[in-house]
Amino acid sequence: QVQLVESGGGLVQAGGSVRLSCAASGSIANVNVMAWYRQIQGNRRQMVAGISNSGTSNYADSVKGRFTVSRDNAKNMIYLQMNSLKPDDTGVYYCNGRGLGFEWWGQGTQVTVSS
Repeated sequence: QVQLVESGGGLVQAGGSVRLSCAASGSIANVNVMAWYRQIQGNRRQMVAGISNSGTSNYADSVKGRFTVSRDNAKNMIYLQMNSLKPDDTGVYYCNGRGLGFEWWGQGTQVTVSS
């Protein structure tokens, strides 16, 4: 079982930027999709951004043009660069990895955007 550990969350003013990191305890080279999810006030987690092993990325409409997801398979790291943050971006951000027969989740990191 690979563990995912997120870091980089915190309090930021609207319009600011935050970079989240996710460190995997094992190799992600064969993990088809690594993604970031957001959970707001106990609601269902929703995918914010995902990136395939080939480098193809996709984003929720609400973050397109502001967030960038990336992965470094050699370092077993996934990143989420968040720019032009809005109060609506506030939530707990979770790192996720899934493939055939498995799915991993991190413990989450809180991002709070003040207006």
